[in-house]
Amino acid sequence: MQAKREFRSRDDTEVAVLDALVDRRDEGMTVFELRSRVDTDIDGLEAALADLKRDGLIDAESRQDRTLIKPADRVVPDPETAAAEDEQSFLAWLRERVGL
Repeated sequence: MQAKREFRSRDDTEVAVLDALVDRRDEGMTVFELRSRVDTDIDGLEAALADLKRDGLIDAESRQDRTLIKPADRVVPDPETAAAEDEQSFLAWLRERVGL
C-alpha cells in the first residue's frame, strides 16, 4: 500500500520512506529496516526522516532497546479510498500530474 496521494509530491526518498512505513504501519520499522527498503545512503535517510518528523508525518516510539518509526494516521489511506484510487483512469492521472 502507498501513502495517501497528497503526500506523494514530496522528495523521492521521503515518499519511499512513507510507503515503506505504510506497508508496516502496525509494527513500525527501525532505521535499519528502513535503510534496507529505501534506496538511499544513511545521510539521505536521516534527512528524509528529519523532514517527515518536522512535518508531523511520522512518529517515533521507543520499545525496550530499539526505536520504531510509524507513519502518522493521516498518511495511511483508507482501504476503500485506496481501492477507488487504484481504479483511477490514466487520463485523470495525467491531468493531476500535468496540472490541467
